[in-house]
Amino acid sequence: MFDLAASEQTFSLFTYWLGMAAVAAMASAAVFEAGNKQYDLFGIVVVSLAASLGGGSLRDMLLDRPVFWIADQTYLLIAILAALSVFVLVRWWAMPMRLFLVLDAIGLALFSITGTEAALQLDASPLVASFMGVTTGVMGGILRDVLCNEEPIVFKGPLNATPSWLGSWLYIGLVELQVSMISASLVAGGIIFLARGYAIWKGVNLPTFRTKTIIDPDDV
Repeated sequence: MFDLAASEQTFSLFTYWLGMAAVAAMASAAVFEAGNKQYDLFGIVVVSLAASLGGGSLRDMLLDRPVFWIADQTYLLIAILAALSVFVLVRWWAMPMRLFLVLDAIGLALFSITGTEAALQLDASPLVASFMGVTTGVMGGILRDVLCNEEPIVFKGPLNATPSWLGSWLYIGLVELQVSMISASLVAGGIIFLARGYAIWKGVNLPTFRTKTIIDPDDV
């Protein structure tokens, strides 16, 4: 006989560890960008915390729920440990900068799913839930880029927020079709990761702003 309570408990544990993995991935990715700016250890930890905790913090404030890393400080510890670990490892082993993009894509996929599910648990509408997925997925990266004095890659690089949004909708659709939440998470998260990877590989971008009007910088 199917045990619904046991299934929900298993999924809650699954999403908890997804969140942990997302925090670790985003914190690790941030070390590469901050390190490329020759930030010191304090600066690298600050950037890593902003990248790994920023999106989820904004999501929780918008949803009026306890901020996840304040409610469970394990997330904060994982972010710090991940940043320190990468900071030490790169001093001993050569790591390709491409690893930054891989970790960033992993964090995007995982955070998009956990952000969407967090909103659904509060009975948010599908549109709001998908927006919370994107917010959780990309906001940390925006904060990371701003702190590193870079143009946020989500605004002009290969598709980033778009795979997050589409994957969030896919997750919502699969859940509505009674697909198990774990399966829905794996499928939707995998699609986000693959779509982001393909966009990087092929240089797929959204259309950029173009106008025939000549804009004089002195008039802006």
